[in-house]
Amino acid sequence: MTQSLKKAAQSKAIEDYTRTMVRRRVSLTSVSSSATLTSESLATESNACSSMFSGTSDCEIENYTDATEYVEDSVIHAIIIPNYKEEMDTLKETLDVLASHSQAQNCYDKAAQSKAIEDYTRTMVRRRVSLTSVSSSATLTSESLATESNACSSMFSGTSDCEIENYTDATEYVEDSVIHAIIIPNYKEEMDTLKETLDVLASHSQAQNCYDVYLGMEQREVDSESKALKLVHEFVNKFRSIDFSIHPADIPGEAAGKGSNLAWAARKLSVKYSMGMRQNVIVTGIDADSHLSSSYFTSITSMHRAHPDTASTTLYAAPIIFDRNAHTVAAIVRVADILWCAAGISGLYSGSVIAPPTSVYSLPLILVDRVGGWDCDAEAIGEDLHMYIKCFFALNGNLTCRTVLSPVSQSNVTGGGKGGIRGAAKDIKARYKQALRHMWGALDTGFALRKAAEMWKERKRTTRTFRPLHSQGIESSLYIPDIEFTSTADVSAANGIFSDLTQDTIKEPHLENIFYLFHRLFEAHFLPVHMTILVFASALYIWFADGNGDPHNVAWVFTVSNILRTMGFMGVGCYLCLYESFHRICVTAREKEMTRTKLADGMCFSHRSIKKNFIDYILVPVVAPLYGAIPCAQAEICHLWTVNLVYAVSKKVTRQRARSKAAMDMA
Repeated sequence: MTQSLKKAAQSKAIEDYTRTMVRRRVSLTSVSSSATLTSESLATESNACSSMFSGTSDCEIENYTDATEYVEDSVIHAIIIPNYKEEMDTLKETLDVLASHSQAQNCYDKAAQSKAIEDYTRTMVRRRVSLTSVSSSATLTSESLATESNACSSMFSGTSDCEIENYTDATEYVEDSVIHAIIIPNYKEEMDTLKETLDVLASHSQAQNCYDVYLGMEQREVDSESKALKLVHEFVNKFRSIDFSIHPADIPGEAAGKGSNLAWAARKLSVKYSMGMRQNVIVTGIDADSHLSSSYFTSITSMHRAHPDTASTTLYAAPIIFDRNAHTVAAIVRVADILWCAAGISGLYSGSVIAPPTSVYSLPLILVDRVGGWDCDAEAIGEDLHMYIKCFFALNGNLTCRTVLSPVSQSNVTGGGKGGIRGAAKDIKARYKQALRHMWGALDTGFALRKAAEMWKERKRTTRTFRPLHSQGIESSLYIPDIEFTSTADVSAANGIFSDLTQDTIKEPHLENIFYLFHRLFEAHFLPVHMTILVFASALYIWFADGNGDPHNVAWVFTVSNILRTMGFMGVGCYLCLYESFHRICVTAREKEMTRTKLADGMCFSHRSIKKNFIDYILVPVVAPLYGAIPCAQAEICHLWTVNLVYAVSKKVTRQRARSKAAMDMA
């Protein structure tokens, strides 16, 4: 036991090398469908392979991940039988010959199974492997490991060996059921923040049947793997499945941040879903501090089923609400987030064809495949809008947007201060850094222009072929044949490396939607600076030109502008009044739901009132330039020299209790 634990503490490089060395003992044999192999020929190959490993120690075999199926000194023959339109009798005869060998049941890998069933079987069987992470100074007893083994075995007590061996997609996946693959990208986020988010998701009634949770970790963060393992261990029984991925730090051109972690996690989760399941898998990207109601996912499921014609080309967006710690941050920060919330809501009205998401959004896995997943370069720092634009132009402007009427609870950014003037100053500074990161997304305007040019060049194409995200490679540079199938039978007949190809028709460019998109980009990335320049320029003009007459007859322009400006401020005031009721409804509904699920204890709920928050209305003229025009101008001027911005994690409010609900239940 001691020697085994020491081996388990070795570095990942040694562990990977050991796994590689043991896998060399698997003999790979490729035969034609009509070839006949004798048991003597394979036995000769086994002896030759075994002689190469006469010096392999027991500990090397013991460290093999799949040791439950591996017998010391045995050689496994993975026999591949490729076939294309071969006769059934020919294949049966070949398999009968192989099955007649005495070592068939012990040494021959059943490679004739389809790739989808084989991959899923491997995934399901691996659930019986208990993964334990310990520190170098920790001590594990044989009793503790035996207890864990018994707990793991009890989960599979009703499953026979043949059931595990023949585990297929149908075992857990029910036809027409919708699976929600939820990605939680995080980089240096607080453990309590992540636990609280997972607790909220786990409280949903459909969590164990429909939620596949993926933690998108970052290798640049110290102890990211141990953090993920702790979360997986705590919540393994709360969801349909929970897993994690670690984004490598050495991929050229990729920056640390939400977008790169999302992209890496999406590639990893893509492997787990067969071609038949992908149409009904909805991928949701959320922030580490996002609290989603169960109605968010039920609404998406209902809309996905109600609109099958557009289900594969739909992006789902929801409004956000800052109702967690708004009462504890500086008023100027609170107002900035209220206006940011307004910017997101402005495109989510009924009938809107351009509805860019804010922070949290969902889209079908088949659409993720179609666009090649998330981008990871510096230009994609605003991954929500960037992904929206990518999907929009991949469909020639025919992207369907549906609003999820279930606001996502967010927390205001804090500077870590403890109140007072210094605390408020830290909050204001932290919010400015976040605003600069938001405005750095002005790079998406150039991205949209490039995509529009590419779309126009290919405007006459009627079909586009793509393959699953995990099959596309990191740079999406693998060859995809540009062919047109005349029927679905032709698609199914494409075997080999092109067997996972999907071909879909594309509509002609929707010019009206494209115009609306660029209008929204102008509002987001140019109008804040333009408006500020015009306000100051008009004030200076009137001051200098006062008393000099109006020889150019332009005075009427300023009169009309004053009227429009006044109407604009009145519109903002009207929005703030409506926001009060919106905030009250959202925070009350969330508090009731958290109380019902027994999670409200220690959770933050920020209530508002016009009387208490009257100062918010006064600060609007200050907030608009401070967190709108100034960071926008700074970002766009900096873009003349660089597009890189160091991703800094914004501090979030942490839960007030030390233990999560799961830990309390265990106590």
